[in-house]
Amino acid sequence: MTQHFWKKLALSVMLALGALSAWAVPSTIEDVLGRRITLELPAKRVLLGFYIEDYFAVGGDKAFDRLVGLSLGWFVKSRPAVWEQYVTARPTLRDVVDVGSVQFQTFSLEKALATKPDVVVLADWQFKALASEIPRLEAAGIPVVVVDYNAQTLERHLASTKVLGQITGETARAQRIADEYRQVVETIQQRIAKAKLPRPRVYIELGDKGPAEHSYTYGKNMWGAMVDLAGGDNVAAPFVKDWGPINPEQLLVSKPQVVFIAGYESVSNPDAMQMGMGVPAGEARRRLQGFAQRKGWSALPALQDARLYGVYHGATRSLLDASQLQYLAKALYPTLFADIHPEATYLDFYRHYLPIQPQGTFVLSWK
Repeated sequence: MTQHFWKKLALSVMLALGALSAWAVPSTIEDVLGRRITLELPAKRVLLGFYIEDYFAVGGDKAFDRLVGLSLGWFVKSRPAVWEQYVTARPTLRDVVDVGSVQFQTFSLEKALATKPDVVVLADWQFKALASEIPRLEAAGIPVVVVDYNAQTLERHLASTKVLGQITGETARAQRIADEYRQVVETIQQRIAKAKLPRPRVYIELGDKGPAEHSYTYGKNMWGAMVDLAGGDNVAAPFVKDWGPINPEQLLVSKPQVVFIAGYESVSNPDAMQMGMGVPAGEARRRLQGFAQRKGWSALPALQDARLYGVYHGATRSLLDASQLQYLAKALYPTLFADIHPEATYLDFYRHYLPIQPQGTFVLSWK
């Protein structure tokens, strides 16, 4: 055989291999519920139910163009300024189909199927709420993968990040992000364990209804789980299982030593706690002052020691909550975390992994 023949054969093999590599490869992954799902990876057409910023951060630039469907729901309602920045940075997001909100009961299975996704990625709570719809998605040959940052546990955060890395084909990037998150949590827990200090009594409330009405506090999940990770003794835990208001009299009896009021950008009540993108610190502090003036609160140890703080609700249920965890820990144990800068942690995450750079108020002390 001639040298020319072998060159042609080698070229043909290389072209064939290149064509194969352009296709996604069938793989089996395990989601956070331990379900084994076979799908082609990386997924080329993704329908995302929740955790928008985590998907963007882990998946990198290509993740934006692979998004064909999205449940915008809570994100756009509560954080419109943030979403607008993403759309400005990545205009193709304007073409992504909004399939409706599970939370607001507007989710459309027909819209979801019409996007022809390779995979549907749902939060654990969405998967449970859509139990009757999941078989129809799977019958259409569409794999459903479950992730969960709502649990606010280190285990679920790391597992969810790994799954998003597999789906987007960015496993190394996902591992780097997961390692950074693990370092934040382990640093907090190791320092607290070594110091062997008493756990401060903590109360945390979503301030969306303003000072006149006690809104949600948290038991074992979300902010409640974060308080636990940060070494606090959550005074609401014995009275609130998941989330809900605490009896105001019971709160006064519990005498919290540290109080946090959470807020986000989009609030209609002029006295509701407001935090986040575009919110000036002065305005956030004015609203926090309103909570300080609640009946009976001046007698609380937290208020007498000026340990009242504002935190950003928009950074929960996400890898971005590393900064809020640091802030909780620093407020609870000031001497242990003097070298930690939570707001820098928050902004650095955007700088390293996301195409926007927020400006606003994301953590705040009363005085």
